[in-house]
Amino acid sequence: MASSKQATQQSADALWKDFSHPLTSAQDYINSLRGRRLNVFFRGEPVEEPVDDPVIFPSINAMAETYRLACEQQDLASVPVGNTGRTSRFLHVPVTPADLAAKHEMQRELGRRTGTCFQRCVGLDAISACHSITFDTDQTCGTSYHPRFLAFLTRAQAANVVIGGAMTDPKGDRSRAPHQQTDPDMFLHVVRREEDGIYVSGAKMHQTGAINSHWLLVMPTMRLTEADRDWAVVGAVRADSPGLTYILGRQTNDTRSVDGGSLDAGNAGFAGQEALIVFDRVFIPHEHVFMDGEWQMASSLVERFTTYHRSSYVCKTGLGDVLIGAAAEAASQNGVENASHIRDRLVEMTHLNETVYSSCVAGAYRALKAPSGAVYNDPMLSNVAKHNVTRFPFEIARLAQDIAGGLVATMPSERDLLNNVTGPLIRKFLKGRDGVDTVDRMRILRLIENMTIGRNAVGYLTESLHGAGSPQAQRVQIARAMEIESKRAFARNLAGVRPKAEE
Repeated sequence: MASSKQATQQSADALWKDFSHPLTSAQDYINSLRGRRLNVFFRGEPVEEPVDDPVIFPSINAMAETYRLACEQQDLASVPVGNTGRTSRFLHVPVTPADLAAKHEMQRELGRRTGTCFQRCVGLDAISACHSITFDTDQTCGTSYHPRFLAFLTRAQAANVVIGGAMTDPKGDRSRAPHQQTDPDMFLHVVRREEDGIYVSGAKMHQTGAINSHWLLVMPTMRLTEADRDWAVVGAVRADSPGLTYILGRQTNDTRSVDGGSLDAGNAGFAGQEALIVFDRVFIPHEHVFMDGEWQMASSLVERFTTYHRSSYVCKTGLGDVLIGAAAEAASQNGVENASHIRDRLVEMTHLNETVYSSCVAGAYRALKAPSGAVYNDPMLSNVAKHNVTRFPFEIARLAQDIAGGLVATMPSERDLLNNVTGPLIRKFLKGRDGVDTVDRMRILRLIENMTIGRNAVGYLTESLHGAGSPQAQRVQIARAMEIESKRAFARNLAGVRPKAEE
């Protein structure tokens, strides 16, 4: 009979048996998602194979674009690993400010290429935060999580898999701590501990790209107390683990590519995805547990993660590039591209977009180094960047709709376009300036609709508002870091106001 230690090691090894070869292409990645028997529900029905579902596949394709970019622009989207191989930058913990800057350039480029959320930033920011916090936890609490985490990450990099992050709990009664909830499952928690690992129950909400990931890295969502010890848990779970149920969220017009055609979808190739993940006694072997009961470290983990992730919203500037381009194209198709008020609106959209970008990049170059060797964005600039994201994309979207006109919301469907009676009428009366094909005009307007009130508005607008913490969360962090007393001292000094002791 194998010893307990051997049994644990074999159990962890078994979880990697399907990842013996690295995923090197988008098709490798897509193929790796097949046959996993995930327990997925969408619109009240089980989904047998998500890869073949026409509503779900565009979100898989958006994540596949991260692999395409790594093949086409290696230095931008991948990094060397081991002696000869490369792995995705989404699996690389930044150790220099240049790493953070390259990450932001990659995120902006992927936003341009997909026009939506490509769903890997949460996982990258989760592993980056866990790198430094597991090190700090070992130093503070005498644990050995950091070597475990490094071993897990090394395997993930070698296989070039997708790691998704899972932080947001349902929370139940927001006035109560986790241990005070009537239902303890309102926060993910440990329900059983065994010699070889732990079992967790609860749920994670709004989980970006959950069913498109190979692994999920679960984390606490808030500051905890000693009474919340069982809720202080961090661990890596295979996305197809027994006990997991996924309920996909609906998105506006998400079935258009099925019911209405590619034109009506606006962006038929790419989309985002969010899910409610229910954990019912899901097992995590000890090798994949990176926090278990160290409640005092939870707040540091949350703050470190959000510092990374709030700067990751630089991806919205890539989407902004697409929307600005679509608005400019719509103006050109209408023959008004040289009108002063149109050009002024495009300038304002660009100003807002580049303001977000500049604060993210500045935060990267003002990076701080953690004891583990990882670097993280300047916390103040990261929170300022995300706070700008809670506002500026909405104004960019408003200006895009202003330029595009009311047809964004009232345009007939693709089926009407294909109808023998109504099609010719649509081509006649929806025409723009001479030389512009009516269908091309419709496609641009549908793209603007898709990004501002349609399916991908989830990723560009709602996620901009609530992702990585809603606006008040950034204001709290800005208030903590604004050093108001030193600023008062600057003012008193210049004004000649002396402290009482100097009078």
